[in-house]
Amino acid sequence: MGNELVLGDCLVELPKLASRYPSGFDLVYVDPPFNAGGTRSAREGRGHRADGAAAYRDAWGGIDDFLAMLQPRLAAIRDVMSARASLWLHLDHRAVHDAKVLADRIFGSRCFEGEVIWVPGNGGRRRSGPSVTHQTILIYRKGKDFIYNLDSPALREPYADTSLRMHFNNTDADGRRFRERSINGKTYRYYADQGRRLGSVWSDCPAMRANTPLIDEGTGYPTQKPESLLTRIVAAGSLEQSLVLDPMCGSGTTLAVAQKLGRRWVGVDQSPLAHRIAKKRLAKLVVEPRQTRRTRAPSRPSVRD
Repeated sequence: MGNELVLGDCLVELPKLASRYPSGFDLVYVDPPFNAGGTRSAREGRGHRADGAAAYRDAWGGIDDFLAMLQPRLAAIRDVMSARASLWLHLDHRAVHDAKVLADRIFGSRCFEGEVIWVPGNGGRRRSGPSVTHQTILIYRKGKDFIYNLDSPALREPYADTSLRMHFNNTDADGRRFRERSINGKTYRYYADQGRRLGSVWSDCPAMRANTPLIDEGTGYPTQKPESLLTRIVAAGSLEQSLVLDPMCGSGTTLAVAQKLGRRWVGVDQSPLAHRIAKKRLAKLVVEPRQTRRTRAPSRPSVRD
């Protein structure tokens, strides 16, 4: 099973998914509202200006009400995760610090595996005080071990030119440049063409690719994340046989990337607009998602992409 697009509030739908997917999901990416205030609108169709269609409302009356929305949904997410799963929770400065305290209580602080600082490459510049030009993705595991493909090419970046010139002066029988380092009596070999492992700051996945009508990737859905960012996350946190879940899937970026990488996926969103955009996007990948329509819970929209 898998490749299922569900219309409904994840708080209502996740317990139902638990019965259909008893082994759980190996990777959950969730990009909830940011507690930014106001209502976000979408444009539908490449090159069209925003038509005023409301995608989601992001006004919660303060951080306490925002956390009250988030807490039961994080708990429901935890309950559908497999023993080797990880949750990637994407927020920004408005709520990430409070959300981490909340997630520490739900998952346990020992299950916090770290954070990714994503630099989208856009955003306004303040005239007083530091400009906020990054967002934060918190990573939690459910069990003792979790899937993390440390040596995936998606988690590598090229060595700096200076490093290549100074250190990679050896060539093996296949013509590959390498360097060797001896640490505590053990020798390690590093290949130039393999690149180095990424750190926790990702600045090479520009948001512009997802938020311009000039590129096919853009759907017109507000705050859409670039496929390059989700490709890295899905490649890092799942295996080919894994089930990937996005419980607030918006325009379906996670689902589209999972499909391209050969993973099975499930997406949930309570916005009919998001559901329609995601369905159209997935159809372009020659995907026929199993669709489940549910009665939405009487709560404020909690959807993003």
